[in-house]
Amino acid sequence: MEHSPAASWADTLAVFDLETTGIDIDTCRIVTAHVGVIGPSGEVLEQRQWIVDPGVEIPTAATLIHGVTTERARLEGVPAVQGVAEIIEALTDAAARGLPIVAYNAAYDLSVLHREAERYGHEAFCGPAHVVDPLVIDKAADRFRRGKRTLTAACEHYGVELTAAHDAGADAIAAGRVAQAIARAFPELAAIAVAELHARQVDWCREQAESYQQWRRANGEPEFTTSGAWPLR
Repeated sequence: MEHSPAASWADTLAVFDLETTGIDIDTCRIVTAHVGVIGPSGEVLEQRQWIVDPGVEIPTAATLIHGVTTERARLEGVPAVQGVAEIIEALTDAAARGLPIVAYNAAYDLSVLHREAERYGHEAFCGPAHVVDPLVIDKAADRFRRGKRTLTAACEHYGVELTAAHDAGADAIAAGRVAQAIARAFPELAAIAVAELHARQVDWCREQAESYQQWRRANGEPEFTTSGAWPLR
């Protein structure tokens, strides 16, 4: 299915999510992944999922979030070198078809995948031409809304069902549907060409990081720093 970036960017979207061994993009490993495609009404058109044996122990804290133990990953998972290559291949195919790739907090997932590619000697997936990050867009579109900005909170706010949070497939599909809900809620964003939306997110993410860094420094952490690089860190 071909999709023109000049069309409404929210019509057909590739969706992507990872669950990992931790939160440090330089050291954590992929445990589960989902790459799929949703249509204009959020219907699932394609989906591919992985359980990956990360080659290291999965910390209990991570297992409590996504439910995958070291034992299960070793028993059911594909070797990491294979899984990482297949995830990159699936994303590369989606990008080649012109599909915007949705990932909630995209800089985390894409950066983890980039580090994993380097770890196993694969050609890195350096980021598709068009990324849609509902977290960044929501913060920019509804800047002063109080409350959390987690995927669960965004789903609640925009009326998107999320039945199994921290399952890579459920999270990826929900993120895509949140992106579509944002486009419906803010028609001026839906009207932007996806290449322009991508460029704006680069600026928005940097500005959001700068604002957060200032807030942390003003509230007792004068040395606090954070990166606003997007979609790769």
